[in-house]
Amino acid sequence: MTAPGPGRRPGAAPVWWAPATRVRSTIVEFMRLEAAGGIVLLVAAVAALVWVNVHGDSYHDFWDHHTEFGILLFDELFAVDEGLKAWVNDGLMVIFFFVVGMEIKRELVVGELRDPRRAALPIIGAFGGMLVPAGFFALLNQGGDGIDGWGIPVATDIAFVVGVLALFGRRLPAGLRVFLLTLAIADDIGGIAIIAVFYTDDLSLPHLGTAIGLLALILAGQRFGVRHIAIYVVVGIILWYATHESGIHATIAGVALGLLTPARPFRGRDVMHSLEHTLLPYSSFLIVPLFALANAGVEVTPDSLGKAFGGSIAWGVVLGLVVGKFVGISATTIAGARLGVGRLPAGVNLGHVVGASLLAGIGFTVSLFIAELSFADAPALLDQAKKGVLAGSLIAGALGAVFLLVISRVTPTSAEHGSMESVAHK
Repeated sequence: MTAPGPGRRPGAAPVWWAPATRVRSTIVEFMRLEAAGGIVLLVAAVAALVWVNVHGDSYHDFWDHHTEFGILLFDELFAVDEGLKAWVNDGLMVIFFFVVGMEIKRELVVGELRDPRRAALPIIGAFGGMLVPAGFFALLNQGGDGIDGWGIPVATDIAFVVGVLALFGRRLPAGLRVFLLTLAIADDIGGIAIIAVFYTDDLSLPHLGTAIGLLALILAGQRFGVRHIAIYVVVGIILWYATHESGIHATIAGVALGLLTPARPFRGRDVMHSLEHTLLPYSSFLIVPLFALANAGVEVTPDSLGKAFGGSIAWGVVLGLVVGKFVGISATTIAGARLGVGRLPAGVNLGHVVGASLLAGIGFTVSLFIAELSFADAPALLDQAKKGVLAGSLIAGALGAVFLLVISRVTPTSAEHGSMESVAHK
């Protein structure tokens, strides 16, 4: 056994390992940044755009490549044959929606949505921010083939929104982040309900009954103290298959599992915290970027843009995300404040509400997801919708960031408290 070199402590990492250690530390520090998820998502979206515009055939061939997974039970094969993009959308995104389901459950039980008074305005704002964009889209596309895409502009991408807010640091009141997060959670609930109710294929009652039975089995397991995560993982995989085959989109299985996860410590163990701590990095830095890479690839040429924006679908999405979100959220929130329905967080004023309503027009992830569901069998319409999502999200994000930058310079954070409160009490 060789002695440690001069100046080296026993057990210390060898000198040649130092660069790898520094790289690992840099990655860990980056992942701790609030803006990190949004940055990685943006990089993935840009990579998809570059890939499809430089070598479109390889992009489509790669993501359309079919792969079959299955299991043989009792001489019967239970299998799913999907393209790689579909495996990302129907499979990996279940984990994303599982994390979303847990976030919703936590907020309902121990978070901001637990207090009706504090949650009232973000919930009202979220409702307006879904209803008005959908209305704008439907108005432009009524009677046409694109009407099925009315749900596309209702979504808000929390990863991008939090990323933009993080760039401002302490120049914006902390209460604005709470307001936007609560609004986004309420928006997620609405978006999930829309996917479950309006984007469901022909129902298979046997598979739906199996899925409901498995959910009841999970509840029974919790009731009788079954604590082994592996058991729930196996049941969850079967639940995913049953939901997939039932005609309801498979990601709803992830939401249901998230909502069934105990939000409070269960028999001395905080299951939800443990699962979120484990899964959130994979969701934020692997699954959602993969989704963007698989779905954000659209051809960006003068000819393709002319075709896309020559129809009403792309314009409906842009109008919904940029104008609809702004009008819906700001109008309903301000009206709720004036009527005394709820109170905004300390330091949040009228300007912040307007800026937040613009930022909420960054639809991206869930908007692309709903676009895929709306026009899965109509590639030309899907291309228009995707271009609308990308353009609308970019415009809304830029307008929101610029507006909040102006507000942060005009109104010092320390002096903001109560400025909107006076509006709420008029």
